[in-house]
Amino acid sequence: MWQKFKIKNKHMKRLSVLLLGIFYLFAGMNHFWHPDFYYPLIPTYLPQPVLLNYASGVIEMLLGAGVLYNNTRKYACYGIISLLVLFIPSHIWFIQKGGCMSESLCVPVWVAWVRLLLVHPLLIWWAYTSKK
Repeated sequence: MWQKFKIKNKHMKRLSVLLLGIFYLFAGMNHFWHPDFYYPLIPTYLPQPVLLNYASGVIEMLLGAGVLYNNTRKYACYGIISLLVLFIPSHIWFIQKGGCMSESLCVPVWVAWVRLLLVHPLLIWWAYTSKK
């Protein structure tokens, strides 16, 4: 019985890692497909918002690809965690602006708080548990 559970758990682990890699590959590509969505999320006190947006996209794609390979998964997962920590000022900026950054990005402020306090830690946990 325990063997079956371990096999299922192993397959779930593989699926989780695959989804994590794909998630960050597409998240990174989205910085190039829809850059105007991200610019308002970059706090005005940070320089070079265009460069920061594209650099974030490239880094997310590299880390997403890195997750897919056993040799680089651990480093990619720690990179994702670091990147998510670096994105915290953007989430705080979003909250300070009341959850409305542009016509295309306007949510109730409680959604911004949920994103920072619940979704963001879950993303960090997902990357951390995928590192092995």
